[in-house]
Amino acid sequence: MLKGKTAVVTGSTSGIGLAIAQALAKEGANAVINGFGDKDAIEKERSGIEKSFGVKALYSAADMTKPAEIADMIKTAEKTFGSVDILVNNAGIQFVSPIEDFPIEKWDAIIAINLMAAFHTIRAAFPGMKARKWGRIVNTASAHSLVASPFKAAYVTAKHGLNGLTKTVALEGATFGITANCISPGYVWTPLVEKQIPDTMKARNLTREQVINDVLLDAQPTKQFVTVDQVASLAVYLCSDAAAQITGSNISIDGGWTAQ
Repeated sequence: MLKGKTAVVTGSTSGIGLAIAQALAKEGANAVINGFGDKDAIEKERSGIEKSFGVKALYSAADMTKPAEIADMIKTAEKTFGSVDILVNNAGIQFVSPIEDFPIEKWDAIIAINLMAAFHTIRAAFPGMKARKWGRIVNTASAHSLVASPFKAAYVTAKHGLNGLTKTVALEGATFGITANCISPGYVWTPLVEKQIPDTMKARNLTREQVINDVLLDAQPTKQFVTVDQVASLAVYLCSDAAAQITGSNISIDGGWTAQ
């Protein structure tokens, strides 16, 4: 379906981003993965994409807080593969604190990585997409792009902003065959989430089931985690020709969280 296309996926050395990169590669797209982590583990994932799906994969260590490195990542992808056809902005961080105590440096970092980085990647990739009259931009937002939670001022602000950026880009790309959409997951089952469970059990004197249902999944009516594969499948669909008329949308995949 995507043979001959190239996808850049930020924050893709693990979790949701890696699942999206793998799913796009499975459909024939060359992949540029990006993020931090153990060098050997990243190389294993990069080479695994090539071996498993018969495509080319490149790793970029670009820091999403640095516009020059972001622009260079897009430029390198275009030089290596000839184009950047699909851009998935997935990089993100989180920090929780009452607003009066929220560290300024944490606010700046969250806004930079969760919101500003998407502007910089889109700004760099958009001219090529317009010239080819085809492009797919998928931004990993969150249920927090639609609703708020206390103590998450920076994250909620960034994700709401990402929703607005997506709509603007959708309008600007509408006559050039470029779509831009948000995917807004609720709680997704990742190794990072799984690792939090034992500490929460100990801190709150709860069972594993209580932590999952009464703490982590309290907001999700299905009481089930979204899986990375479910998010990746939605991303692949949004990149397909079948989704050519879906643009400017914010699609929830949150077990009913934002239906409440």
